[in-house]
Amino acid sequence: MSTANDIGGTGKTGGTAAPWRAVVLTIFPDMFPGVLGQSLVGRALADGVWTLDAIDIRDFAFDRHRSVDDVPFGGGPGMVMKPEIVDAALAAAIAKAPANAPVLYLSPRGPRFDQERARALAASPGVVLLCGRFEGVDQRVLDKREVAELSLGDFVLSGGEPAAHCVLDACVRLLPGVLGAAESLGEESFEDGLLEYPQYTRPASWDGRDVPSVLTSGHHANVKAWRRAQAEKITAERRPDLWAKRQAQTQH
Repeated sequence: MSTANDIGGTGKTGGTAAPWRAVVLTIFPDMFPGVLGQSLVGRALADGVWTLDAIDIRDFAFDRHRSVDDVPFGGGPGMVMKPEIVDAALAAAIAKAPANAPVLYLSPRGPRFDQERARALAASPGVVLLCGRFEGVDQRVLDKREVAELSLGDFVLSGGEPAAHCVLDACVRLLPGVLGAAESLGEESFEDGLLEYPQYTRPASWDGRDVPSVLTSGHHANVKAWRRAQAEKITAERRPDLWAKRQAQTQH
């Protein structure tokens, strides 16, 4: 019985380092790679910079209907994913993943995913992502496997798969060689606790609106200072939570 859709590349990693490996558990394996097969992240997948295994949780069901859920104890609407089935799927996923790869359940109950967590996951050898459905996963299997929970934000999705796409995209683009210019990473939103400054391109005047003159001055120090000031202003106005956190960090 095949339990995984192995989605990998040519293995051309440009060196001896093993590729970053992602293993996703889902009842919809055909949703992968999905958008992850496109653009820079898809090219990195084809080139073997990272690999992706999509494990079908239904392959571990026991009945002919491949059922993975049952009614919740205590009553209530919806269904809950069964512990013995999810546990068997997790065992297969952990066996495929690199040693010490984090095992994460995508859930609104988890801490919010952010750029700092993306950097930490990208620095690990890979990750195992469990995509829940229905009303969630039986708590006992999460406790047994010491699965950490991770949230994409304060909203509810129909399942963990879209969240897995976002998490993997955020991690893979941080892997060495995925982006063409490594220095561009340092200029992005959240890299210094700030949102990114405004960007402009040609023409210098469009629809009665001009590019800020400092950007066409050729004075690199002034450009850098303007961008920094703009990033700080935008962060303070739009994300006071980020601004307060950054202020607290810089005062220590």
